[in-house]
Amino acid sequence: MPRKTTKSLQRRINPDRKYNSEKVQRLINKSMLNGKKHAAERMVYSALEIAAKKLKSENPLEVLETALKNISPAYEVKTRRVGGANYQIPFPIQGRRQEHFAFMWLVQAARARKGMPYEERLAAEIVDAVNQTGAAFKKKEDTHRMAEANRAFAHFARG
Repeated sequence: MPRKTTKSLQRRINPDRKYNSEKVQRLINKSMLNGKKHAAERMVYSALEIAAKKLKSENPLEVLETALKNISPAYEVKTRRVGGANYQIPFPIQGRRQEHFAFMWLVQAARARKGMPYEERLAAEIVDAVNQTGAAFKKKEDTHRMAEANRAFAHFARG
């Protein structure tokens, strides 16, 4: 099996029923717990509607796109051992991996909030991501800050 995921190895995700969007389907899949896809679907749709209403937007899909764009990282740091020392080396992130981190951070941040139902927590996190605040956006900023701080070690990266 190759180390890099080639196009032929990527799994095709069918778009969701309501918005016909692959990104919404991926958010549903990341939100799902214990295989309860219908419950996750209902909560994600509800969260998108609540977020769109809070932002006074007509299109919940546009709101999700903006939120994902705001929390998608451009860089990550990987640990590499060079000559007996461990270095945090910044690497650029491309394509679906950016979206993967964005979805994971969004769902983790929503689950970390307490005191309200999941759809309200997810909606609040989406609104925060659009406004460039909140835990998911902070995670992106921390990752970028770490990459910037370790930029001096970028020459250790293998092509």
